[in-house]
Amino acid sequence: MRITITIPDEFAAEAKSRGLNPETYVEELLAKQFAPPAAPLSREERKANLEKFLQGIAAYSEKVPPLSDEAFTRESFYRDRD
Repeated sequence: MRITITIPDEFAAEAKSRGLNPETYVEELLAKQFAPPAAPLSREERKANLEKFLQGIAAYSEKVPPLSDEAFTRESFYRDRD
């Protein structure tokens, strides 16, 4: 199939920033959009992904200052409401 369209400058710039011409970029986007769904992850893969995610969250936790108990009161969450 061949379709002729006018490509916005922003789209052309995005394609160029990825080292592609606009036609190739459109083909890649369409291929991703209509690709068959990936096989579901195994239990071990899901567990590994969760561990990686949690390690990422905790990576700099020692640099986060502790919050006071007042920071977790109902009033502190809904300050702007009566």
